Amino acid sequence: METYLLAIARMLLPLLVIGGLSGCGNIEPWVKPYERDRLADPIMALDGDPVSSSYIQHVYEAREGARGGEGAAGGGCGCN
Repeated sequence: METYLLAIARMLLPLLVIGGLSGCGNIEPWVKPYERDRLADPIMALDGDPVSSSYIQHVYEAREGARGGEGAAGGGCGCN
């Protein structure tokens, strides 16, 4: 049993080393500079309704202001 595990380890170790070293090559960007305008399209935004999300974020910051919420300064009264 131990020799079987040792044989597997001897075969697996070089494969792991080769696999790890193969990640050190040049990494080219997936998006070419002339394709970046497509990423700025509003349909690519993670937020479907920015006005509503801004309001919800403001309410969250006002409620959690006493604790530090999202990094906004102010108290928890919601008057900022």
